[in-house]
Amino acid sequence: MVDLKLIEECRSGNLNNFRKVVEASTPLAFSVAFRMLGDEDLAKDVVQEALVTIWQKIANINSPEGYKTWLCRIVINKCYDEMRRKKRNPEYSQDDGSWAKLADRIEDNTLEGLANNEIAVIITGLTERLSPKQKAVFILSDLEEMTHDEVAHITGLNKLTVKANLYYARKSIRTMLQKYL
Repeated sequence: MVDLKLIEECRSGNLNNFRKVVEASTPLAFSVAFRMLGDEDLAKDVVQEALVTIWQKIANINSPEGYKTWLCRIVINKCYDEMRRKKRNPEYSQDDGSWAKLADRIEDNTLEGLANNEIAVIITGLTERLSPKQKAVFILSDLEEMTHDEVAHITGLNKLTVKANLYYARKSIRTMLQKYL
C-alpha cells in the first residue's frame, strides 16, 4: 500500500509525498468508514480526520506492512467516536416500517441497480442493531475480506473474540433478513 521510503520522506515533512500516501490510503479508508457509518458525507469526514491523525503521528509507523492495519484501526476508532456521538444525539432510528421497505427492495431484486446511498441504507439497516464491535468485525471480515488475524490486529480483539463477534453478527443479520423477507 505505502512503501517505507515514502513514509520516511513524509516524516521529514514532505507534503507532496504525503499526498501520495493520501491517494493510496483513501479508497480503503473510505470503504471501511462508509460501511461502518452508512453515510457518504460522514465517511468523508471520518477519512479526513483519520488522515490528519496519520499526518500528526506518521513517525510512529515502523513498517509499510503495519500501515494498512494502523490506517484501519484509526478509521474504525473514528467511526466508533461518530457512532457514540450519534447515539447520544439520535436523529433517526430504524422502525419496523423501515425494515419492511428494506425487505421489499431486496425482495424485488433491485439491489443491483441501487446507488451508493441506497446500498448504505441497506448496510446500515442490517448492521444498525449490531454492537459496534460486531459491526466492525463483520465489515472488516465479510465486506473488506480481511483475515481474522488482520481484523484482530485492527480491532485489538483476540482471534477467538473476533470469530465469536463475527458469528453473532452473521446470526443477527440472518435473523433480521428472515424476519422481513
